[in-house]
Amino acid sequence: MDFGVFNLLQHRDRSISPHQIINEAMDHVRLAEDLGYSRVWFAEHHFSNYSLCPSPLIFCTHAAAITKRVRVGCAVLILPLHTPARLIAEIAQVDALSGGRLDVGVGSGYQHYEFERLNADISKNKEMFHEMLDIVDRGLRQPSFHYNGTEFNIPDTAINVRSAQTPRPPIWIAGADPNSHRRCARDGFIPFISGGVGSATSIKKMRDQVDACFLEEGKNPAETPLGVLRFVCVSDNKATIERYIDGARFQRRLAQSLRHRREHMVDDYMVEEEPFPDEPSIDEIGRNLVAGSAEEVAERICDEIKLYRPSHMNIYFAVGDVPSQDVMNSMTQFQTKVVPMIEKHFGKPLADINPVNMPSPISLPQAAE
Repeated sequence: MDFGVFNLLQHRDRSISPHQIINEAMDHVRLAEDLGYSRVWFAEHHFSNYSLCPSPLIFCTHAAAITKRVRVGCAVLILPLHTPARLIAEIAQVDALSGGRLDVGVGSGYQHYEFERLNADISKNKEMFHEMLDIVDRGLRQPSFHYNGTEFNIPDTAINVRSAQTPRPPIWIAGADPNSHRRCARDGFIPFISGGVGSATSIKKMRDQVDACFLEEGKNPAETPLGVLRFVCVSDNKATIERYIDGARFQRRLAQSLRHRREHMVDDYMVEEEPFPDEPSIDEIGRNLVAGSAEEVAERICDEIKLYRPSHMNIYFAVGDVPSQDVMNSMTQFQTKVVPMIEKHFGKPLADINPVNMPSPISLPQAAE
């Protein structure tokens, strides 16, 4: 298995400019490469402080330009908000520019606020998603294609820029929809799940669903790659951990407001933070997340690796208004202290824990160092 870094680029502190948040995210990308993380991921969201990343492909292109090895990924592209043929060409171009380091995470979207402003019908997001997925897969694999569906009709089209990876970059499907998990099994996509501010037990339930869907399609779950998004903070400082947990609650509050159309906008694009129904207490959120000293985090991660068998863990270090230096300290301690403890616990290197066929970071010859 391996570990990556998730970039949502939230804007909580109004005294910090959007430019600073973007620049700090790029600092995290450079550090991720230096520390040996496998991937850096960028979300897609629009028109609110929930995320300052309207185009993950642009962020991936820049991240690839300032690094050499780390893979760059979209987590995720909201397919119903895009034009199919253009998106295929842009994916292929970014993969070519990155030297074959692109991972393509996709999802159907859930925020009414952004769908309305992009003139997209969220009531059809699932139908549009699955047709778009057909088109993207076909267009990346084939030199030319056409498509006749309910939501999209595309005449014979040749994409003139081809991806560096063949037959296409890896496609990851985010979400808890069993129909998507069955598609992963049938079509060779990678399931990507998130526990949010829930416990490891909630992730295990989703893993069980993934396994059941793969079995239904005649596939062996033991050979199934699985990506998991997880909140993790490594620190010996109690105040740092408390601020991180509060940031995770902030992220969840905004997501719930936008999901259920309860958002109240202030200062143009800032979503007012409000508790959501049945919100767990701050103490319960703290217990659910992986936050603590290097020893405590290593113990928790080892338990979770055994519980739900991830092949990739996408770690959410930068939440809410956690200072960038605290984020980088956590990233550093995780790689330099936590990872060696995990390898010692299992008696093997990370690559040999839950081994499945996964794309790896680029290996450069010694002369290129």
